[in-house]
Amino acid sequence: MNIGKIAQLAEKPEIYTPGTAVMWTDEYISKQLLQVHLNEEIDLASRKKSTIKTTVEWILNKTPKQTLTILDLGCGPGLYTELLAKKGHKITGVDFSKNSIEFARKRAEKNKHEIEYINANYLELELEENRFDLVMMIYTDFCVLNPEERKQLLFTIKKILKPGGIFIFDVNSDKEIEMKVSPKNWEAANIGFWKKEPYLALSESFIYPEEKVILYQHLVSDENENIDIYRFYTRFFSEKDLKNELIGSGFSTFSFHTDVLPADNLWSGEHVIFCVVHNSK
Repeated sequence: MNIGKIAQLAEKPEIYTPGTAVMWTDEYISKQLLQVHLNEEIDLASRKKSTIKTTVEWILNKTPKQTLTILDLGCGPGLYTELLAKKGHKITGVDFSKNSIEFARKRAEKNKHEIEYINANYLELELEENRFDLVMMIYTDFCVLNPEERKQLLFTIKKILKPGGIFIFDVNSDKEIEMKVSPKNWEAANIGFWKKEPYLALSESFIYPEEKVILYQHLVSDENENIDIYRFYTRFFSEKDLKNELIGSGFSTFSFHTDVLPADNLWSGEHVIFCVVHNSK
């Protein structure tokens, strides 16, 4: 094993330097992610089923119309879209994971729900203007985008929302950000989350305090010493940070809420800010 190479790759990179691999499009890992999504008892790839239900009710209570045209960005296997379709809304779901979208389509067909699912990167979407009453992006997806991507996304959302439409999303609060850095750890397995053959995974986090960003990094080496680098950058926000980004993208009417989720841990309760943004164009 080339220890020197591993040590070099494990050093703290310049912020937003990408990894060499993407788990959402990896045929094997994306299947593992889907199973985590579908576990209704844990807050990991998705939130618990009970939390999802109360979140959907909270979202709908923020919208004035009885029947909505809704876009769910990062919809995963359709945990939110299914609940919304049951209530009679017209739903479009978008996700990067082919496995998640295929699962969502099959379930919609089984339940006889007319939900449009799109397998795509939502940053590259081209949708008609003034189409949606509500755009939602739940489970802190906004936090994983870099500054230019966030700006691009907000521009797109403003364009595709109807006049008076609403964008609802949630972010990780910057409260106790230092506590959210994960310690170093390693895993050696014959088969596991990362690969279906033997691998060694080395995981570590790095904080960029000025930018309020934490990098969660995983180096995964196979028996031939091929190393994949997975990097997940997460931005943490104050309400002031959010206000500045929203105003900078042309939004002027919005509110922040920290009482939507149960206060279970550092990734819930007041540590998650829900944003309700009104499109006044």
